[in-house]
Amino acid sequence: MKFLTQQDIENIISLHQSGKYQEVIKRSKSLLKDLPNEIFLWNILGASHEQLNNLVDAQSSYERAVEINNQVPEILFNLGAIKFNLNDFEGALKNYDKALNLKSDFVEVFFNKGILFQHLGKFEEALVEYQKAINLQPGFYEVLNNIGSVYQQIGDLEKAIQVYEKSLTISSNARTHFNLAGALRNKGLLKASIAEYEKAISMEPKNPEFFSDIGDALWHDGEVAKARQFLEKAVEIDPLHEKANYQLAIFYYDNHLLKEAIPHFKKAKLYDSESRALYCLYKLEEFKEFEKYLKKAIGKIHSSPLLSTLSLHYSKNFNKPDMYNFCPNPLDFVMHVEVPELKINNGQLIHELLSDINAAEISDRQQSRLINGIQSSGNLFQRKEQSFLKLSEALKILIKNFYEFHKNNNCDFVKLFPKNISFSSSWFVRMKSGGHLKSHIHEDGWISGAVYLKIPKIRNNNEEGAIELSTDGDGYPKQHNNFPVKTILPNEGDVIFFPSSVFHRTIPFSSNEERICIAFDLKPT
Repeated sequence: MKFLTQQDIENIISLHQSGKYQEVIKRSKSLLKDLPNEIFLWNILGASHEQLNNLVDAQSSYERAVEINNQVPEILFNLGAIKFNLNDFEGALKNYDKALNLKSDFVEVFFNKGILFQHLGKFEEALVEYQKAINLQPGFYEVLNNIGSVYQQIGDLEKAIQVYEKSLTISSNARTHFNLAGALRNKGLLKASIAEYEKAISMEPKNPEFFSDIGDALWHDGEVAKARQFLEKAVEIDPLHEKANYQLAIFYYDNHLLKEAIPHFKKAKLYDSESRALYCLYKLEEFKEFEKYLKKAIGKIHSSPLLSTLSLHYSKNFNKPDMYNFCPNPLDFVMHVEVPELKINNGQLIHELLSDINAAEISDRQQSRLINGIQSSGNLFQRKEQSFLKLSEALKILIKNFYEFHKNNNCDFVKLFPKNISFSSSWFVRMKSGGHLKSHIHEDGWISGAVYLKIPKIRNNNEEGAIELSTDGDGYPKQHNNFPVKTILPNEGDVIFFPSSVFHRTIPFSSNEERICIAFDLKPT
């Protein structure tokens, strides 16, 4: 009768530790011919397949090991992790719980359960599991990092920053500095964010994501030349890194280097990269290539404000049918109303908002389209000030009312309207005499808009300080001027919002009074 020797075990473990996974698979399969019920072989066979990303084979191997002995918590855990990676979340959870029934202090299982719930957007459940892991192993800094990321996802930046800083007292590692940088940036603290990115890079000088994100932060802090160096370095480190290519392309795109942007958008294959590449082609007046690429993109992209803008403009420009037809008459969806919460108590909330804008420690973001004004960094609606949170809730009500009013419309802008009302970004804009924003759209939103807190009273005409909305703008090439335009002069306490595909600009004003608004984008999904 054959049996597995200690020498066999040691040889296979040595091969596995050396990264010779194919050799492990070959050797294990050979031994299993005579030892089909040897659980060690099935387990290490599964681990080797896992290392080679052969996830289905890994699952089969672990399942065979469990068939032989279902009382080994580590193997049940391994099988659960594979099922998670194969998107069998229910199966993964069952295996994790079986492992815990056998080993109640299995800290890695609590960690992985937290990851699973976080992936599913069940943030409260994720925090419960992560806390169990921390209770068992207080120095498990990776768990703290994930807790911080949950707080970032739910918009509690203060707690996220506290958790990351606590993690750094346990282990000063690159990923935690990187995560902390992201939280600080969302809070609007650009320089503090850049300092953390620099620490991360000093520890991992070959990580393209670190270089890409610090480049983006430097750009928004006005360090354009330095930003470009970091963004280009990220792609140099990994020419196929999708996020690095996307962020470099965005930099070129916003700095009017359209030919340079196109190949990086095509490599990125992320977010709205196809729509951005189409923008570049259109602005370069490469219309034949644009139409060809547009037809391909429409077959794959189901909800893109930028694609809607481009397709509609091309349609109107050349008197052709709109191939995308996402939001055929976007100016019909412009909404101009009072925000009730800003009008009550003699405009108390307006005063609170202006006070917090003046007092808050928020970096300015460089904005090439903004003339004679400043724009805040970060996301105001994720800050701790109650005034911003009150305004956020008030806007959510108005947007829900907007949807109810339009819900029977058959266009995709309405049919695919986000089910959860949350804001991907929000910021204040302060303008002084001569201030204005050039024509643009918000490519990352579904609905965009602005709440007006201060409007100049003295003006030379009724349009000074107004917002102009149109299906044309941003210097798009035009064959004619027959594009609809809507101009609205808001009052203090008003909100104006519209599909993010609509061009909008601020008409310059001559008064010495300030014009202050809070702008926002509704998150697409």
